[in-house]
This record gives sequence, structure tokens and C-alpha cells, in this order.
Amino acid sequence: MASMEGSRTPARSRRDPERRASRQDKYSVLLPTYNERENLPVIVWLLVKSFSESGINYEIIIIDDGSPDGTRDVAEQLEKIYGSDKILLRPREKKLGLGTAYIHGMKHATGNYIVIMDADLSHHPKFIPEFIRKQKEGNFDIVSGTRYKGNGGVYGWDLKRKLISRGANFITQILLRPGASDLTGSFRLYRKEVLQKLIEKCVSKGYIFQMEMIVRARQLNYTVGEVPISFVDRVYGESKLGGNEIVSFLKGLLTLFATT
Repeated sequence: MASMEGSRTPARSRRDPERRASRQDKYSVLLPTYNERENLPVIVWLLVKSFSESGINYEIIIIDDGSPDGTRDVAEQLEKIYGSDKILLRPREKKLGLGTAYIHGMKHATGNYIVIMDADLSHHPKFIPEFIRKQKEGNFDIVSGTRYKGNGGVYGWDLKRKLISRGANFITQILLRPGASDLTGSFRLYRKEVLQKLIEKCVSKGYIFQMEMIVRARQLNYTVGEVPISFVDRVYGESKLGGNEIVSFLKGLLTLFATT
């Protein structure tokens, strides 16, 4: 089982982790997008601001899946504004799934660490330096943002969606015992080679995919650290969570329970 907190803490990781990250490491942010025209300029500005203020070496890879709202056009403008060394647009013609979006993005990533997050402003980039500090302190393979630990939380959801999320997480904890407090979140930091290995092992699609990543990490004895985050519901656009996704989640959960 993957050890969680406090394992493998080499002396080098206790010295100014952000400065060491800026000199030796590069962080590639993978941003899969679909109809995020309004949100994309804001999340990119926040990412650039956070990385620049922290002195962290970075690149932002936008994987747009043929958005009909003009997201790709916005991404092209952002590439011109910030430079193609910092903003890399790597589009696809249509929606092909989250896992394949990460695979596509990693082919173009030059960083040794990968950050995955939503482009809809649900995940604030201000937490990324905390992820990096956590990773350096514990030499973790994965650092996951959690809404259900410490001062983490969810803002902007109605009671129904909160109950769905809490219920899904509770059932998952009972059936799979993953050793992590938030399985359905999608704000994480990975060593690049670890993310590549996990994606090779994962078979799920949709919302179950993030959960399987942590379950497979436990199987492969990867270490996972957690950082409490504030999750804020999207400001622009519509949520992509619907009845079909919930049914798929339950089917995927039972499959994981039977095969892990």
C-alpha cells in the first residue's frame, strides 16, 4: 500500500523547496479544455502570475478538444501574448477523453513534473506552490489537492451536488480503502514518469478516471501527499456532470472494487 504522509524525507528537500524547484525542476501544466472561452484567459493569467511570483520554471499546455465556442482562437491569442515557450496550444479535432488528453499533452511536455487541473477556475493556481513544497518535503510521487481534509472545502455548489460528491467519496473510501481523502478531485501534481505509468495502467474513462489513478498508485506503491484546497464552482459555462456521468461513475466504481 502506498505510504501517505512523512515517508522518505531526504535532507535536501527541507531546504527552500521553491528555490530548488525553480533552479532544477520544470512544471508542465496540462489544461484540457472544452468550451472554456471565458475562463481560459483568466486561469492562464493566474497561472502565469503564481509561477512568476514564486520563481518557478513552467509551461502551460492547452489541449483543446474541438470546442465549438472558439476556445482554440482564444488559446492562440494567449500563445502570442505570453510566448510559445510558456503557452503551448496542442489541439485535437474532437473530444477523445481525459486520459488521452493527458497522454497527448505529455508528448509535448518538457517538464519533469506535471500539474493537472481544471480550466474552469474551480482550481486556483495559488495552491500550486503549496503542492511543490509538499512534494519536496516528503519526496512524494504524487501530491493531490483535497476538499475533505484540514481547511479544504467546496464553495458554490448546491446541497444536491455536495451530497453526490460526499456520497461518492464515502462509498469509494469504504469499498476501495485508497488511503487518500479526496479521490474524485482532479487537481494534482505528479512526477512525469509516475503519471505516464499510471495512465498506462488505467482503463477507466470519465469521472472514474481520477479515482482509478489514486487506486493504481496505491497498487504500485507510489507515495501520495495531500494539500487542502478550496474548490469553487465554475463562474462561466455549464457543469459537465450529468446523470450519465453518475451512472458511469457507479459502474466504474464497482469494476474497480472487483478488480483491485
